[in-house]
This record gives sequence, C-alpha cells and structure tokens, in this order.
Amino acid sequence: MNHPKEFAEGLSIGIIMDGNGRWAKQRGLPRTAGHAAGAETFRTIANYCRTLGVEYLTVYAFSTENWKRSTEEIGGIMKLLAKYLREAMADMEKNHVRFRFWGDLSRLSPELQKLCMDAQNRSASFDDVQVNFCLNYGGRDEIVRAARDLAERAKAGTLDPADITEDLFAQSLYSAGVPDPELVIRPSGEKRLSNFLPWQTVYSEFVYMNVLWPDFTPMDLDKAIAEYHRRSRRFGGV
Repeated sequence: MNHPKEFAEGLSIGIIMDGNGRWAKQRGLPRTAGHAAGAETFRTIANYCRTLGVEYLTVYAFSTENWKRSTEEIGGIMKLLAKYLREAMADMEKNHVRFRFWGDLSRLSPELQKLCMDAQNRSASFDDVQVNFCLNYGGRDEIVRAARDLAERAKAGTLDPADITEDLFAQSLYSAGVPDPELVIRPSGEKRLSNFLPWQTVYSEFVYMNVLWPDFTPMDLDKAIAEYHRRSRRFGGV
C-alpha cells in the first residue's frame, strides 16, 4: 500500500465533525465534555493534515442551526474555540497554518470576532495547510447571501444579469478562491450533509464512517483518503 502522504498531498478535504454529544452521553458526561474531546481531535487531525501535505481542510465547527442548543452548550463551544485560537496564534510561527473563517461572524461575541480576525490576518502569508472554519455557517444562507450580493450589483447597474455565470456566483461565496473539496468525511454514522457546503460539494466524494468524532484518529483519516483514491471521479462523463 502506498504511503498516505502520496494519496493526501494537495487534497482539499471537508470534515463534518459529528458525534461529540453522543460520545459524552455514552460515558455519562455532559455534552460540553464531548466538545472538549472533539476539540482535541480536531487539533490532532489538523496537525496530521499538515504533515500529509493536505492543502485545504474545511471543518464544520458551528452551524446556523446550532443556536437552537442550550445556552450552556453554546457557551462551552465558544470558549473552546477561543481557547484553541489563542493557543494556535501562540504556535503560528512554528506551525504555519493559515486560517479562514466562513460564516456570519457578526452574531459571535466581540472578543471571539476579534480572535477570528486576528488569526486570519496574522496567518495570511503562511503556506502550509489552510484551515477553513465554518462558523455560524449554513450552506443555504451562504447561497442566499451570494444571490443578494449579485442582485444588489445588478440593481446598482454594475452587473448585467446576463453576465452571471457559475464562476461569478462562486466568487460571492465565503469559499471564493478556494478549490471545492474533493473529499468530504462525516464520522458518527450519519449520512447527510446537514447544510454543509451544498454548492461546493456537488462533485465531492463522500466517505461516511461509524466512529464518533472524538474517537476519530489519523488512521481513520488514512482510511478515508484511501477510499477516496479507490473511487472513479467522472464529473458526469463516462
């Protein structure tokens, strides 16, 4: 079998980090403990992607629908994210991970918004893996925002509607300038997108795994990448 790095180098991977709550419930722990364990898994997998030469890692950190959860759980998730960003910025010069944030950050606390922007700006010139955090993100919301942006440009007379193409539309998405994910991984056994990158994943390969996110290991990532390379990507052709 080829070394995982031969398969992974240059890939754009998306991960729906699912199963934190169930992991905690199985152990009789609060859901916040599951999110803490999931945060450590993310740290491990992001570092492993960097060593493999993965070019883009896009993770579903917090959806627009997650605001329906309890105040305690939401607060715990936001504290974990702030903690991770502070630690990541302290190690930036060593790791050279580039950060981007996709979603409506305006609903986050001013402190967390600043941390996100500081991490994004300070890492902009780094050339290792780019980690895209989907934070207060919803795929339908992203498409509506892009359509609204183009409609406003057309209304202002700066855009002819006849000139709107798929490429132009994509330039109004959060993901503008980033390749669509070739591989999307969802642990936890669930088999749906849950509003994750609906525009960008039309030709992605999906790998669903029966492991909860806190238990997800670099070996699981290797298995998913190997499965991806066994697929035949025809993009509608023969």
